Amino acid sequence: MKLALKLAFKNIYGAGLRTVLNVVVLSFSFVIIIFLNGVMDGWNAQAKKDTIEWEYGYGQLRHKDYDPFDPYTILDSHAPIPEDRPDLTPILIHQASIYPEGRMMNIVLKGIDADQQTLLLPTSSLNAQENQYPVIIGKRFATSSKLNVGDEVLLRWRDVNGTYDANTIFISAIFDSNVPTVDDGQIWMNINDLWQMTGQVNEATLLVLNETSAPLESTLWNFYSQKELLSTIEEIIATKKISSSIMYILLLAIALLAIFDTQVLSIFRRQKEIGTYVALGMTRRKVVGLFTVEGSMYSILALFPFTKIPSSEHLDSWIHTISALHTLAFTNSDSRDSHALILLTLYCTTLALTQNLSSSSSSPIVAENDLARTSGDNDLRDTEGPRKTSSP
Repeated sequence: MKLALKLAFKNIYGAGLRTVLNVVVLSFSFVIIIFLNGVMDGWNAQAKKDTIEWEYGYGQLRHKDYDPFDPYTILDSHAPIPEDRPDLTPILIHQASIYPEGRMMNIVLKGIDADQQTLLLPTSSLNAQENQYPVIIGKRFATSSKLNVGDEVLLRWRDVNGTYDANTIFISAIFDSNVPTVDDGQIWMNINDLWQMTGQVNEATLLVLNETSAPLESTLWNFYSQKELLSTIEEIIATKKISSSIMYILLLAIALLAIFDTQVLSIFRRQKEIGTYVALGMTRRKVVGLFTVEGSMYSILALFPFTKIPSSEHLDSWIHTISALHTLAFTNSDSRDSHALILLTLYCTTLALTQNLSSSSSSPIVAENDLARTSGDNDLRDTEGPRKTSSP
């Protein structure tokens, strides 16, 4: 097996441009797969992080009748805030309409404590001003409604008794968030002002928990943990990963097809060399193993496209270690044990390359006499002649 590994390295180096092209194609596939996977994982992690910081907090207590996907439940989904729970951030949700530049836009009006620290919303801008109701809106909604900081717009709502009322609100701040569920079609104002406007004093639609909050046992409130709230995002992420895996398979298929074609063509071009190996006593399994090792080496070299090729002095330091494992893998009678040993061999090969490439000298595995001189293997010297007649 030690001989097969050395011959495989020499044949790969002798292939010249073909080896470079195969390694470049395979390396490109690896880089693209890792890059896409990293980008997708980063997007997914950022989506969950932003949703927690801007909307969900560390869990929510929702009114038992409130359904965020059913706007008809908003008017009746409110209840008194539990006493002696200052750790909870109350949010009161109400329906309303605004009239920017004479246009009517239906919006969701949300009241929140101006001094809260649980969510990243800039609620400090909601402090009361004389004869005005300060509000904050998201960047998306500001773009669609054509509102800017300092603008005043007419707001109409219906109070708890069903009476319509209207007043002017003042845009005190515009925040930029990646979470559309706290931005699109929503206006945030001080909950004290909303209590005064609607008559729903000391009531809320949902309560946001902070990191020290404990769930509340109540018949009016349903507790949703952070994991339950993120379940929708997790399902979207799982769906995206399935579609991404199709791209990974296509990239790997292209790279493997290039290596497969190279190995098949190499067999036809090296028939004399194969015949010489058989004449010297190599069995069919050993010849197949030689080409298998060559194909595997492309994958290993593709992991280090910009590193130096190890010198001949470094080959013996790890070829001797993995040759025994590889021999056991091909001679083991149990197929499961054989597969495990093959995987272990590939792992040891990659690990040894990583360690040796970091300390390798500038001399590559170039000359056959260098390889023969360092090995001292008589079988290798016997194959020097036939190898020279090959046409890599």
